[in-house]
Amino acid sequence: MSRPRRRGRDIHGVLLLDKPAGLSSNDALQKVKRLYNANRAGHTGALDPLATGMLPICLGEATKFSQYLLDSDKRYRVIARLGERTDTSDADGQIISARPVNVTQAQLDAALESFRGETQQVPSMYSALKYQGRKLYEYAREGIEVPRESRSITVYDLKLIRWEGTELELEIHCSKGTYIRTITDDLGELLGCGAHVIYLRRLQVATYPLNRMVTLEQLNALLEESTVAGKAAADLLDPLLMPMDSPAAAYPEVNLMSSVAAWFKQGQPVQAASAPASGRVRVTEGEARKFIGMAEIADDGRVAPKRLVVEYSEPPFAKAAG
Repeated sequence: MSRPRRRGRDIHGVLLLDKPAGLSSNDALQKVKRLYNANRAGHTGALDPLATGMLPICLGEATKFSQYLLDSDKRYRVIARLGERTDTSDADGQIISARPVNVTQAQLDAALESFRGETQQVPSMYSALKYQGRKLYEYAREGIEVPRESRSITVYDLKLIRWEGTELELEIHCSKGTYIRTITDDLGELLGCGAHVIYLRRLQVATYPLNRMVTLEQLNALLEESTVAGKAAADLLDPLLMPMDSPAAAYPEVNLMSSVAAWFKQGQPVQAASAPASGRVRVTEGEARKFIGMAEIADDGRVAPKRLVVEYSEPPFAKAAG
């Protein structure tokens, strides 16, 4: 029995979408997938509908390596409204308490300092974390609160950008799994007046450059341009993609000769003179340094495959990062 034909085309890489407000991350993902006519796509860490900014969308084989972006640091710009607490900790929720804002600069400085460094955070009920197979926000919408364990997070940098009346603007550089809405809600309670997010923008994910972000409007304009010019849409859209191994760019590279890479691509651990003593590595092949997968260094020093790239025809813009 023959396999069903795959829908869409084999396109591999990461698009840095500047997600607009009012759109869910999944809706944004589906729009990009359709624009690229990609057979596979996935995003790397959801943004709330209220939030804007960098949403890396992995296409094709890049979806295999999206986990490395979920584990990466993030940077955000947030504006909080003091004096009002909502049930979702942002402006999309219902106000559950309103209190006067009687806060001094010294009190604010002390409160902000308490969030810097490594702390414990209890995730919001309005998050996508799962409890007994269901997402927390599904319970929250039914008015059910379930137990959540606190998690260790790190705030590497927290800057006070602006404080005018009841508006407080901050820039936060934080570790994976940090909920900015929760920081805002916790800050409001610490100040005794309550607070919620009215604006949130993700400025950066890992070390991806800001100038490579594109909007849905820009993508649609390129699609129209290709139609008018009689060009294939791929000619204009595909060069916008970051390399498929860019989610794992922070890991050390091990380059294999083609003869050795052939064994690696069959799932066999191999010896490599350039391999580090331990840890996870990004594996490339030959002088072209074509990305072929991720590996762990085994106890005997061999490079053991963990996630392999299916062979594909690679256009110039999708060469391995390095």
